Amino acid sequence: MRVLVVTATSSEADALRRIPGIRISSDGFIYGNYDITMIITGVGSVATSWAMAKWLTVNPKPDLVINVGIAGSYREEIKIGEVVIPISDCFADAGIENGTGFMTLEEAGLEDPDRFPYRGGKILANNKFIDQAVKRLRPVKAITVNTASGLTATIEKLKKKYSPDIETMEGAAFFYICSGEKLPFLALRSISNIVEPRNREKWEIPIAIENLSEKFLEILLSLE
Repeated sequence: MRVLVVTATSSEADALRRIPGIRISSDGFIYGNYDITMIITGVGSVATSWAMAKWLTVNPKPDLVINVGIAGSYREEIKIGEVVIPISDCFADAGIENGTGFMTLEEAGLEDPDRFPYRGGKILANNKFIDQAVKRLRPVKAITVNTASGLTATIEKLKKKYSPDIETMEGAAFFYICSGEKLPFLALRSISNIVEPRNREKWEIPIAIENLSEKFLEILLSLE
């Protein structure tokens, strides 16, 4: 199986590099029956979209695309270190502000909420790989933002509007590209922090990456 792994940063890419028994090949990595290529896109939706589009333009389509990375949790029950499977995502801060507050592009009449790849303003992950993965890991609703939320007012606004489980800066772009290219995909996100007024001292990135690597291997073995 030809697998493309998409990650935003080199530290998040360690989740793949640390898998016991993985071998380096001329084009990436080999693990069991998997021929794995990895691209490190840079942080954010624009960087992710550009890097994925560029790679897909010049390479054969993979059998599966996997996004791995860290995320912030909005839920008390989704604790630091847990690895989750996003099953829906959206561009949460794409919209318009007016005198009454924030409107999504759909609410402002600038976007059809059901135009492909959207359903009700969200992009859904729905394929056989997702079906297998959610038997092992918690399925969650994700939102994607251009600015990581660190102010109480912003956090409360996003909670009220979307009732999200987790937040990332690339997830919806990954969903959008894969859906548009009709590629089977899944995302693995490990919780590094709680979404709250910003305090990097409470972030646990090393633990999140360690757990992400462990669960990444578990998911690979379950898909064989």
